[in-house]
Amino acid sequence: MSKVILISQVPLPHKKIGSWTTLYKNYLENNHKIDYIVCNEPEIKFESVEYSFVANSFSEKITKRITKNPYAGYLKALNQILKSEEKYIIQIVDNFGIVKKLISFLKKENKRSQCYIQFFYHGFPPFYGNFDGRWFLESIDEIILLTNDSYLAHKNAYTILPTRFSVLHNGIDTSKFYKVTAEKKADLKKELGITAEKVFIWCSQDRPKKGLDFILDVWKRADKQNKNTIFLVIGADREVSIEGVSFLGRIPNDELPKYYQVADSYLFPTLCHEGFGMSLIEAMHCGCYCIASANGGVPEVLQYGKLGKLIERPNFLEDWVSEIEIFLTKDETYKPLIPENLYTIQSWNSGMNAIIDNAKKSLI
Repeated sequence: MSKVILISQVPLPHKKIGSWTTLYKNYLENNHKIDYIVCNEPEIKFESVEYSFVANSFSEKITKRITKNPYAGYLKALNQILKSEEKYIIQIVDNFGIVKKLISFLKKENKRSQCYIQFFYHGFPPFYGNFDGRWFLESIDEIILLTNDSYLAHKNAYTILPTRFSVLHNGIDTSKFYKVTAEKKADLKKELGITAEKVFIWCSQDRPKKGLDFILDVWKRADKQNKNTIFLVIGADREVSIEGVSFLGRIPNDELPKYYQVADSYLFPTLCHEGFGMSLIEAMHCGCYCIASANGGVPEVLQYGKLGKLIERPNFLEDWVSEIEIFLTKDETYKPLIPENLYTIQSWNSGMNAIIDNAKKSLI
C-alpha cells in the first residue's frame, strides 16, 4: 500500500490564517489519508500523522548556502521517510521552487519511479510560460487546480500539456459561516452598533490588486440618497473619513461570520485573476448577495451569475455604481438560494480522499 507525504513550506498546524493551511488542518483532524508531513517543527502537532522535521541548525544553513539549494533540509527530511520497497504520493502546495530539486534528488536516489507527485496550485493563470513550463509539466504526475476554468486557461496557454489534471474546489466550515434568521440578524446589528438598513461589506488584505481604493471610489459615486446604508471595510485600517464607510481593521477569524451575517451585499472588486476567493463563499453562505469581478475563478464560483452578480468589466467604475444602485432597489427575494452542501469542508475532504485514491491506482 502506497504512503502519502505532504511537503509543507510552513509548519503544520499553522498559527496564521491561510486558505490551504486551514483546509489541511480540518482535513488532518478528520478522516484523512496522509501518512507523513515534512515541515519545520510546529508548536503543536497533529496526532494522526508522522512528521519528519526540517532541521534549522547552523550547519544546515551552511549546507544550503554551499549547495545553493534552499530545499536541502526538506530533501534530507524526506529521505528519512523513503524506503526502497515502498511507493509514495508526494503532495506539494504552491511551492514551484522545490520541484526541480525534488526531481533531481529522486532520480539520484533511484526513487523517482516509486513516487507520484501531486502539485496543488491555488492561483488561476499558468505560472510558467508555454515553453518555459514544459519541464515542470513533464516532471510532475498531476496538478490539482481550484476551478475547471483554471484548467481551460492552462489548456489554452500550453501547446503541449503532458500531465494529469484534477480540480478541487475550496471549502469552508458552514457550521460557522451560515445565514441567520431576520430576528438574529437584527440582534447582531444591535450588538455591533449598526443602525443602517442596508449593509455592504468588503473583506480582504489591503493590497492594490484587491480593489479597495477602486470600490471606495465607486461608493462615493453611487446614488444612495434616501437610502440608509453603510459600507463595512474589514482588513484595512485607513485614517480617512468617507461618508457611510466604517473601517474596522482586522477582525479575528472567529468573529468574522457575524459581520457577514449582518450584511446584505458583499463587494468583491478584485483586480487580479483570483484562484477562487474564500471570502466570497464565506459571505455567500452567510446570506450576502455577492457582486464580484468576473476575473479568474470567480465566475465559476458564482456559477456564471446564478449565485450572484458578475461585473464583466470590473475596471469600469460606472458598472459597479450601476449594480450597487440596482441592488438598493431590490428586496430579499432578489438573492439566490445557496445550496447548503456547496463549497464545504466536507466536500473538500471527500474530494481530497478521491484524488489520493485515484493516484494510488497509478502506483499499483
